[in-house]
Amino acid sequence: MNSSPGNKEGAVPQNRQTAAGVAKIDSLSAQEYDDFRRFLEQASGIVLGDNKQYLVTSRLTRLMNDQGIGSFAELMRRIRTDSRVRNRIMDAMTTNETSWFRDSYPFDIFKEVFLPEFAQKQARQVRVWSAASSTGQEAYSLSMVASEYLRSRPGSLPAGAVQFLGTDISPTVIEQARSGFYEGAAITRGLSEERKQRFFTPRDGGWQVNDEVRSRVNFRELNLMQSFASLGRFDIVYCRNVLIYFSAELKRDILARMAKALNPGGYLVLGGSESITNYSDDFELVRWRSGVVYRLSR
Repeated sequence: MNSSPGNKEGAVPQNRQTAAGVAKIDSLSAQEYDDFRRFLEQASGIVLGDNKQYLVTSRLTRLMNDQGIGSFAELMRRIRTDSRVRNRIMDAMTTNETSWFRDSYPFDIFKEVFLPEFAQKQARQVRVWSAASSTGQEAYSLSMVASEYLRSRPGSLPAGAVQFLGTDISPTVIEQARSGFYEGAAITRGLSEERKQRFFTPRDGGWQVNDEVRSRVNFRELNLMQSFASLGRFDIVYCRNVLIYFSAELKRDILARMAKALNPGGYLVLGGSESITNYSDDFELVRWRSGVVYRLSR
């Protein structure tokens, strides 16, 4: 997204009144922008680059109008005192771009490599973490794959052995994920008609994930800057298309803590444009078909 030109240091922000009397940000001073991106990095780990004022103003204007906040200065005061406003800012500034079976590869390798490997090991439990799970499509897609695998290989893993945890910083998207209810574009993107009919039930103009798929999946709110200790240990971690928003230091920290959260020989799956190079020595690269995943090497 293109950025609007920054104001001179110390310039007064240009706000104009809407018909309802609520101010709309046209631009931010350099100091205001620095204050906001410092807040965002401390709160979520997301690093905004220079000259992203347009991104901030375009995403926060609707929030300010909804909350009756008349100026950017007032918004920054509310951030410090109102947790609901802070949560809304996280919703506005984090990208919840997602779809069913996004990129195919992570789901193909789950079905064709990961699950057969754990079945061969006669694993009693397979725990999978979908970090930054947004509105739940990734976790539910993986659960659908588990259903397909277990249906084709009955008895290969114990009943209830495969379990998924989805986490996200946004309480709004976690609430949506827990509901398992989707409508409009949210149900059509990436989901075949065959899978929709098999794994969903039509309800109230939308579609409800069926009980078999939902029974394997839990969701909880989590900031990746926080400790993972309460989550337990995992066999596979999916952390896709989120590390790109963090500083190099925070990437190293998150990867180190994810390594500690994995069982021996566990797998880490990143986004197609992401890599652990220069950030972690805890994993070895595993090539499969046209992509890669990472296996805990210690």
